[in-house]
Amino acid sequence: MAREVFVSYSQPDYDCAMELVARVEREGIDCWIAPRDIAPSADWAAEIIDAISSSRVMVLIFSASSNDSPQVRREVERAVHKQVSILPFRIQNVTPSKSLEYFLSSQHWLDAFAAPRDPHYARLCVHLKAHLGRAAAPDMASTQPAPVLAMPAQLDPAEVTRVERLLAGYIGPIARHLVKNAAAKAPSLEQLVGHLAQELETETDRHEFTQRWRTGAPRNH
Repeated sequence: MAREVFVSYSQPDYDCAMELVARVEREGIDCWIAPRDIAPSADWAAEIIDAISSSRVMVLIFSASSNDSPQVRREVERAVHKQVSILPFRIQNVTPSKSLEYFLSSQHWLDAFAAPRDPHYARLCVHLKAHLGRAAAPDMASTQPAPVLAMPAQLDPAEVTRVERLLAGYIGPIARHLVKNAAAKAPSLEQLVGHLAQELETETDRHEFTQRWRTGAPRNH
């Protein structure tokens, strides 16, 4: 049976993967995960390929182990080839390898390396439900591809670029994708910055990001 969500992970992250699946499935979202969903006599590779092809979203449990895993890289490549949405769930503060960065640089990331993980699982469920059309998320701009629209006239392109550079100081290259999507819908710079601030993990970062945009100050490292 086809499952809506394919969970990709590296073996050292097995416990986290199973915990994530249990949490998501309690929300009524069917997940496919190996080895649970592979029959004993089935061809492992064929089962994985079929599961990815029939899914709508891949949740990638991203860690140092998965970053170095050839198997995970092959699964991500397959998802990209099949135009399956990828949602990286980052459980360790690790920079993607070049081979994965090529595929993941335009994806929306969920940082989940701050304990406890249960609030991060809840946030993941909100994003998945929004993507699958189960329920409206608080703000759909960060969970669904933005339509191809011209940037609203009231948004100064130079200011949008400044916002992108400031956000990149917190979350890296993914800022470009998030700003592009949000700017296509935001009616004002104030609302654009307010929306993007919600992508940051801590209240301190959200406040600092907003204040630095208002004052024009760069981020201190």
